[in-house]
Amino acid sequence: MGAIDLPKSPNVFHPEKPSAVGSRNSLAQEYRDQQKEVNQLLEEETNKVLHHLTARLPKDVLERLDVMGGLKEKLYNYFNQNYQNMFNRYMVTSEDEMVKKIRNYIDKEETKVLARYTPKEIADLLDQVGGADKFNTGEIEKSMVNMYGHLQGHIQRGVNDLENLTNSLLRQKTDTGAFIRGENAYSIVKCSFKDNLNKPKTVTDVKLSVNILDSELISPIFHYQSTVEFLIKDLLSKYIIDSLDKEIEKMKDERIDQGLEELSDSEIIFKKMNKIEDYTDDKIDDPKSKRYGIIAKNLMERIADLRAEIDPETFDQLNIRENLKKIIDMENIRNRGFNTAINSITSILDTSKMGYQYIENLKNARELIIREYEETDTAHLPDERYSIKMRYYDNAQLIEERKAYDVQMKSFETEVGHLWDILEVIYEDDKPMFGVTDYKDLAAKKKKRIRKLIKEKSGEPMYEDIAKVWDEISFVKAAETEVERMNRTYLYEKDRLRQRIILMRNKMKGMYDYRYPIERRVMEDRLSNLERDYYKFDYMINPYHIQPGLLLDVDITSIKRKKATLDAMANVLNEFLHGVSKGFQDAAFASFSRRRSTVRQDINQSFSEMPAEGEGEAGGAGQAYLDMLNTDSSASISAPALAAPAKKGRAKGGMVDAKPAKKSAAKKSGSSRRGGSALKEI
Repeated sequence: MGAIDLPKSPNVFHPEKPSAVGSRNSLAQEYRDQQKEVNQLLEEETNKVLHHLTARLPKDVLERLDVMGGLKEKLYNYFNQNYQNMFNRYMVTSEDEMVKKIRNYIDKEETKVLARYTPKEIADLLDQVGGADKFNTGEIEKSMVNMYGHLQGHIQRGVNDLENLTNSLLRQKTDTGAFIRGENAYSIVKCSFKDNLNKPKTVTDVKLSVNILDSELISPIFHYQSTVEFLIKDLLSKYIIDSLDKEIEKMKDERIDQGLEELSDSEIIFKKMNKIEDYTDDKIDDPKSKRYGIIAKNLMERIADLRAEIDPETFDQLNIRENLKKIIDMENIRNRGFNTAINSITSILDTSKMGYQYIENLKNARELIIREYEETDTAHLPDERYSIKMRYYDNAQLIEERKAYDVQMKSFETEVGHLWDILEVIYEDDKPMFGVTDYKDLAAKKKKRIRKLIKEKSGEPMYEDIAKVWDEISFVKAAETEVERMNRTYLYEKDRLRQRIILMRNKMKGMYDYRYPIERRVMEDRLSNLERDYYKFDYMINPYHIQPGLLLDVDITSIKRKKATLDAMANVLNEFLHGVSKGFQDAAFASFSRRRSTVRQDINQSFSEMPAEGEGEAGGAGQAYLDMLNTDSSASISAPALAAPAKKGRAKGGMVDAKPAKKSAAKKSGSSRRGGSALKEI
């Protein structure tokens, strides 16, 4: 239909003319009878309902209904009304959407036309005023990325909540697995669940300590007091390691291209060790040594012992020393790692609705303290609370922490031993002069009879003459090796102290029963104080178990049946570890190669049988096929030539070798690339 056949729309208004204003017919329907189609649809639906009624209802009910008259008319009108309503809504929606699309399309086209005919002077003026970076969608795109990132974070937190609740329902208890899952489980130093002292039946106290090593931190952390020289040397060391990795990767690619077997893990380590001398050496005093190849010796000498702060009396902005320090400070190498960890933990707490009233950021000490409530007295705190202590330790700090731990452990042994001796003396003094009170009295009373009746006849030594090596409090401790001396667990000593405290309490009950003299009250008070302090000490982290890195110490108190803080803190910890830690990386798994794992005699990846002994790879059917392909003339590749190797291959299974050809095979045509050209010619 041409444009002449169209009516004079939109000036024509008619309910039936196609495509006129107000018309119910459209030219797009190609003069279909719309009313007839609607009547046919309504008639069919009405008859279906009437047929269903006549088939289902009893005869006496049908006789009362005016089936052939009013009922059919009512059904017809009902269907017609609903059909019209549905169709009108559909049309209105379609028209609205079409109008929007057309309007947007016109706007775009008008914008294109305007841009096309914009005078060049205006475009140049805009460019000079704002520049290319001012008239772009970069900021909008960043906002969209941030919105999707936040949305993904909320979804992830919801999934974590659901996972935690599901796991707790399946376990029917709360355990360590509720906190740290999967690839971060190795970072736990200590996790302890115990009943709250004030409310043991309803409230749980949880201690969780996580240690993230220096090598696992995404952004490395340095102490504020670290010298500029140390920071620069650390950067140089990382540069050397990265260069070694690049060289090894290049070497591995070359070996693969040559068809050689891949290097094993041990070979890679030795290759790296041998290449270290290409980048550095131990000649500290030689200015021409390789260690000063990147930064000169005189510059390193100027920043020796230069720390985070310079004495104002010696500060000069034009000195080399000050400018070197300024370069390091502008890169924010010293503070970047710890500040990143602080921003991560605080933002996660905020978004997880885990607010806090107290925060203390000891920046120079590299320590962060966060408490949900400012109050520290547990008697005035709610049963749902948490506190977090995050601190960075280097090796020197850990050595001092271990020394203090040793002294504290020895002090507890001394104090508990002193109370033990006092109780023993009082017990011996209160025993009657004659008679048997305990096992020791009985043994002393029967000593002479044992010697006369048993030991003199057998010749064995008396019990009192045998060295007593077991004190009946704890089992005999094995001798220490260098491993135990360097990594003291103190498990034996702690168990011994715990047993002594229990024995002393039971002994006092047996001695005094329901009597409470001044001696018992004094000893019980002392024992209670020692026991409380000892369990607090045992609750602490043993510094022998910590390695240099970031230590996150979390104390949680939560209601057993509610566990709101426990579940929320689990999400916080997992998200924090994901943000600051690279995680444990097993070099063996990281360098695992499928190619190396399949280098076996029974998996040769070949289309032919293995060559017999004494027969080289060039003797197989596959080599003949490769030799045929490497010929210079494509005319020599004829049907008989192609059929010949196939017959030879079929004699032993119809296979062709897919192994890479040897250099000798490639040289027959000048180079291996010429074989590729032969393939193209085919």
